[in-house]
Amino acid sequence: MTHRFQGLSQTAQAVPTSELRDGIYLVRVDKVQYRWHVRKPCYLLRLSVLEPYAFAGQVISGRLYCTTKALWKLGWFLRDFGYDVERLGRDEVDEKAIVGLRGVTKITHTVIHGALLLNFDGFAPASQWPEQSPATLSSIMPVPEARP
Repeated sequence: MTHRFQGLSQTAQAVPTSELRDGIYLVRVDKVQYRWHVRKPCYLLRLSVLEPYAFAGQVISGRLYCTTKALWKLGWFLRDFGYDVERLGRDEVDEKAIVGLRGVTKITHTVIHGALLLNFDGFAPASQWPEQSPATLSSIMPVPEARP
């Protein structure tokens, strides 16, 4: 018996996050999904790499946590990717309004208990993507201090 699953072929084309090197990428938000958890609610992000061109079309999947201690990073992401300031002022996050936003992210990988995890280490507006070299972004994307 054969079953058809719309979109299954696209999963074969997506490059797993683990194949992307640690670095800085210009990306577009393709999908956002809120996941509730008692201790660690989060947003699951699916980002498509736009530049550098050698990695264009590859996918970055990761989480942004929504705990009290981690809200600073979610706010940083939303501000730098151009999310609606009025909604931010009302403490609102609309998943549909995030899809399509563009910005710059710095990613690194960490192995914890044998699992490869992706970290979002920084964000910047898409307008700050350099034409010459991603290495110049390190000066405009300092990692802010975590706030208690």
